[in-house]
Amino acid sequence: MADNEVTGWVGWGWFAGILLLIAGVFSALHGLTALLAPSSAYFVRVEGGLVVFDVQGWGWWHLITGIALILVAGALFSGATWARVVAVIFVAFNGIGQLFTIPTQPWWSLIVLTIDILVIYALTVHGRELKTSAR
Repeated sequence: MADNEVTGWVGWGWFAGILLLIAGVFSALHGLTALLAPSSAYFVRVEGGLVVFDVQGWGWWHLITGIALILVAGALFSGATWARVVAVIFVAFNGIGQLFTIPTQPWWSLIVLTIDILVIYALTVHGRELKTSAR
């Protein structure tokens, strides 16, 4: 197979772009929900102490990363090589952010984290063909 040949695996790249777009929308909505919520802190009692989460701070984090993920998804659809690298980095940061919000929104965070893992897989294994298919 030549480097410029497109196979059926290019679908994984498109799949990653669509999931990246969905993850960005979910993350932005999650951020807006946290910003518009009436409380500004979430308290968790753990053995030996109290953990306090600034919900509005994480709301801004998720809103900003969500918008960034949406913009990178658009660049992926154009076949930009830099977008694959940036997408994997942003998705990794988004996944780390989701880990911290599991106490406040466990199901939502786990769903977005699963999407992030699928995007990283698709872009690292089958993302090279996106550039060829965009020509």
